[in-house]
Amino acid sequence: MKKLFLLALALIGFTTVNAQDIADNAIGLRLGDSDGFGAEISYQRALGDNNRLELDLGLRSGNNYDGFKLAGLYQWVWNIDGAFNWYAGAGGGVGSYSFDNVPNGADDSETFIFVAGDIGIEYNFDIPLQLSLDARPELGFGDFRDDLDFDIALGIRYRF
Repeated sequence: MKKLFLLALALIGFTTVNAQDIADNAIGLRLGDSDGFGAEISYQRALGDNNRLELDLGLRSGNNYDGFKLAGLYQWVWNIDGAFNWYAGAGGGVGSYSFDNVPNGADDSETFIFVAGDIGIEYNFDIPLQLSLDARPELGFGDFRDDLDFDIALGIRYRF
């Protein structure tokens, strides 16, 4: 617990020391495993000079199931050098799966919630393109998803 407190204190300290400008908006895809959701539609909205909100929506459909997952994260962004940044954040979300053709013939659906952390690096090109690589551990709560999932993804976004 003491280490977690010191880490949070260090992150807050970095926000005042190394503030920088980020894009007002960015939209694109986040490509990772996302606990089976694959690609997610990703939107980022700047909330200040060095913090932003990221919303990700993953949709999944198969022969016997459908599902969605919506994640929201508050992120702090720090400049490494030039257009190269790193970021960390925290948040959570909700998701749902609906299964058809279960063995007893009934439909089955499950809803879950999760808390998530996020840490990554990004590069903002001279053109309005952003590439990022991040790791997002998620702790799920619910019958279907009651575990810790570690999601690594590549983000490709258009900045405006």
